[in-house]
Amino acid sequence: MLSTGAAVAVPVVLTGLVFSMLLLLAPAKPAAADCGPAVSVVIDGSTKVDGYTQEQLKNAAAIMGAGKAQDLSVNGQVISVMVALGESGLRVLDSGDGAGPDSRGLFQQRDNGAWGSYADRMNPTTSATNFIKALKSVTGWELLEPTIAGNRVQRNADPYHYQKYLPEAVKLVQALSNSKFSLRGSDCAVPGQSGAGDDYPWKNSPTWLQAGANAASTSPLGMYYRECVDFALWRVNQQMGSTKAPFKFLNGSFRPDGQGLGSALTWKAGWDAKGWDSGSTPRVGAVVWYAPGAGGADPNFGHVAVVKEVKDNGTYVEEGYNGNPAPADHSYYTRTVTNTVPSAFLYLPTPEEKK
Repeated sequence: MLSTGAAVAVPVVLTGLVFSMLLLLAPAKPAAADCGPAVSVVIDGSTKVDGYTQEQLKNAAAIMGAGKAQDLSVNGQVISVMVALGESGLRVLDSGDGAGPDSRGLFQQRDNGAWGSYADRMNPTTSATNFIKALKSVTGWELLEPTIAGNRVQRNADPYHYQKYLPEAVKLVQALSNSKFSLRGSDCAVPGQSGAGDDYPWKNSPTWLQAGANAASTSPLGMYYRECVDFALWRVNQQMGSTKAPFKFLNGSFRPDGQGLGSALTWKAGWDAKGWDSGSTPRVGAVVWYAPGAGGADPNFGHVAVVKEVKDNGTYVEEGYNGNPAPADHSYYTRTVTNTVPSAFLYLPTPEEKK
């Protein structure tokens, strides 16, 4: 049963701060994102990764090497390997498909003049170099959800086609690199990805029940500390590349119509007011919205959480705050939920998708 406290949100006036709409509406500055330096490739005949042949590993290494040569961030190296996984399974294919019978190589590049000669498209390093050049030409690509960034280059029909290949791409780049890395905690959050467990920065701050409904219990986001809404808004900021003050998305300036984002009850309306998408399919990083009473949520205010993992059996793992009964309320939780239980999934667009 979700706690009734999950719905509480502080009015903006209690924060004592004035938040400019210019902060919310200003275009992103992709150049400021720190997504980590490119990693060098370390591979020899003894290198093994479960589930992959030596041919596939050499092709992944060629992609990473092409990225290193172009000073591509490790995030870009991961995206490049992810796309090749989704297009060819890291194999240099000498055949296309119904949608692209002239597609060839690791990235299934078309014979349209944009990707060089047949020999170029069949060469792992050259084809990867051409893909990376196209990726780097996409404005703000480092702040795009990885699958969206790949889609901006490949222009395939399903922009979320590559999403399921991201964990394997991370695994491969880790295994073939000369140093361990993490995209978590950097200024370049990866949209579409959940955080590393309970990384909520105010987990030890006083709740409104302890400190009263005042500035002492109000987070920098304009919600009460350790409420479901504050955790969800933290995760929204984190995924959109805003991990420290001044945060991009705030209770008082989220909606373009000037209303506060408010309690869990109003989050779907807040998404609608911004023109952001929602739907019935869970995606990693999406906000889970429960209308009042849905799935055991508070009958008056509902509940919000975040999709942490999507499973293949019609369930997903959600994470959140204040979804436990007392005395463990106002703390972090995870639980497995059937996809049909929530009222909606609220998707996070990127600045480049919603210019």
